[in-house]
Amino acid sequence: MISNAKLYGIVLSGGKSTRMGEDKGLIKYRDLPQREYLYQLLDEVCDRTFLSIRSDQVSEISNDFNTIVDNDDYRGPYNGLLSAHAAYPEVAWLVLACDLPLMDKNALEELIAARNPDKIASAFADPENPLPEPLCAIWEPKSFRQSLDFLQAGNGTCPRKFLINADVNLVFPKNREVLLNANSQIDYEQALQKIAP
Repeated sequence: MISNAKLYGIVLSGGKSTRMGEDKGLIKYRDLPQREYLYQLLDEVCDRTFLSIRSDQVSEISNDFNTIVDNDDYRGPYNGLLSAHAAYPEVAWLVLACDLPLMDKNALEELIAARNPDKIASAFADPENPLPEPLCAIWEPKSFRQSLDFLQAGNGTCPRKFLINADVNLVFPKNREVLLNANSQIDYEQALQKIAP
């Protein structure tokens, strides 16, 4: 299925990283800070790429990166998601959280190849726990309009809850490890071991 909507990439890197104890976007699993590594991956497969950031992060971002500053209209990941949609409402967004240290280009190409623009989103999921991963997904333009209805109805601010109750295309990556979320020091050490040659 071919979509007329352009595909932009965004790395959500405006969170506070309280569980990790340091900015997850700045952690170096390789030679680059994680947010820059994911930005480069997205830049290879998307029409344009952006970092989603807080206003107090603007001064630390090089001009080499396109940015979208959070509008602070919503809590949690929806802050970045809907700020991106507000900036470019006609595009689909390939969204990555900055805490995916094992993500790679092959997985992104798999997700793009499996994209179904007739659905709200095409989201990676683990076959053993087949729930959509909202921060490793392609969100179609219409999904954001429906998200606003979801938020205004008082259903909470969890993007996963929204996708669970929406018409979503689940995509199961060949390499399940790309879905590893590194939110703690234990996760960090586990990711480093898997990345090490």
